[in-house]
Amino acid sequence: ADLGEMKPGPRWGQSEPGLELFFQDQPMTLARWPNEGFVKIVELLGPTLTDVRGAKGCQEGIFTYDGDRPQRWSGAPDIMLHGFWARDWADQRLKVESIDTEKRVITLQAQPQHAFGFRKGHWYYAYNLLTELDRPGEWYLDRQAGILYFWPPAPIENGKPMISVLPNLVTMKDVAYVTLRGMTLETCRGTAVTIAGGSQTRVVGCVIRNTGGWAVSLSGRESGVVGCDLYNLADGGVSMSGGDRRTLTPAGLYVDNCQLFRFGRWNPICKPGVNVDGVGNRVTHNLFHDAPHMAVMWGGNDHLFEFNEFHSVVQGSNDAGIMYAGYNPAMRGHTIRYNYFHHVYGFEGRGCNGVYLDDMFCSASIFGNVFYQVPRAAFIGGGHDNVVENNIFVDCKPALHIDARMMGWASASVPIMKERLEAVPYQEEPWRSRYPQLLTYLEGNYAEPRNNLVARNICWGGKWDEVEAKAKPGVKFIDNLTGQDPQFVDAAHLNFQLREDSPAWKLGFQRIPIEKIGLYASDDRASWPVQHEVRPKPGP
Repeated sequence: ADLGEMKPGPRWGQSEPGLELFFQDQPMTLARWPNEGFVKIVELLGPTLTDVRGAKGCQEGIFTYDGDRPQRWSGAPDIMLHGFWARDWADQRLKVESIDTEKRVITLQAQPQHAFGFRKGHWYYAYNLLTELDRPGEWYLDRQAGILYFWPPAPIENGKPMISVLPNLVTMKDVAYVTLRGMTLETCRGTAVTIAGGSQTRVVGCVIRNTGGWAVSLSGRESGVVGCDLYNLADGGVSMSGGDRRTLTPAGLYVDNCQLFRFGRWNPICKPGVNVDGVGNRVTHNLFHDAPHMAVMWGGNDHLFEFNEFHSVVQGSNDAGIMYAGYNPAMRGHTIRYNYFHHVYGFEGRGCNGVYLDDMFCSASIFGNVFYQVPRAAFIGGGHDNVVENNIFVDCKPALHIDARMMGWASASVPIMKERLEAVPYQEEPWRSRYPQLLTYLEGNYAEPRNNLVARNICWGGKWDEVEAKAKPGVKFIDNLTGQDPQFVDAAHLNFQLREDSPAWKLGFQRIPIEKIGLYASDDRASWPVQHEVRPKPGP
């Protein structure tokens, strides 16, 4: 049998789990310490010091630890550490070179290095240790002897133990009018289903779980994933890319009426429920919950995100968003409307972001969404031409964030924005007609936020805004209802429809079709009804 090997991740956010064990349709835990959570770097001993905007660290993975637990690991092969070594948005799995138990010093293998170095107080755990197999649900594989050790959480004869062997399950290339329907696809080391090119190909009403990669990789045109339950995924849910950016030709790819949860379980950073690229794709009527990082990440142009529900995501990071895009002013034309974002708090309850338009991202429309208990719910990181309109913000701290980062700490990235704009034919058709603002983008000081509109929003509870002083000239505020009771139908039970006497109507607020948000009953659904619970706000 191919037992594989324990490999470090080549860079942050990239690692392959290899052979895994599943029991009762759930992934089991490779024996680790501590059993829950992390321990922290005590002192750094690496010789090459680093200083990133005052955050001091070192480049080499040499550091001290507290306690004597590593004494138990003497002689163990392939000891692995999974850590957030310098940033809460950049993890990496690295292999231990040596442990000096007298001096309490861990030295990691020199290659691959972590791109951002190491910082005191950052967190990690150890795994792949037979001596730490100390509770039900843990396992360990002795690759040299070919023996798998497992402490089952229930009688093993009733639990259907399975190990992943196949790299992938289904691959379709340049096919048309093919449908996978009603299947359970599970237990592989890589991506379960790949649809490469072609058209009108669908995955419908399937359960895809326990993968070592993505559930579905999707390209081509007019193909999609419908009514599926996608969960326990080492990477993300659906990665879809299609369309031609130079001609702005849409692909029409879609993810609709799917439940996506417990994705990013092995690679927890930047492995969202849905990753979208290209032109003219859509993500609609989905439910995203229980994940360590982003639910949706996107790039490209002219995508639509509507009628989705999000909760209990971004559990393992703070500098992250429920939805995220950034670092390219030419990726325009996106619509984010009629979604419900709620009960999202960030790592240890220390905050995160809702719709995160990072680093000069431009021309997104955030319209008619409901945000409840989401910090920095609408986040504009220095971009132009964004619209935040007709949204409801309840108990968000704050509801709105706008900064002018390119005029300050991120000024070194300003030339990159010019390069990325000039990489597309923005002065030619159809670009010049579709995005006329780009014709004057480089005029004057384009590091300034410009032409952002915040209109007819409702904010109740929490805090309305945090807008950097340098950003204020580039923001137009119109008829927002803040600090005045909007007269919700039943806020105590999270019914945020407005009563007939709401003062928001006089400001031109438009009704949000809340009843249409989320999953819907259909013969194409893999399961119905769908049960899910929000996670309470964690403490530090």
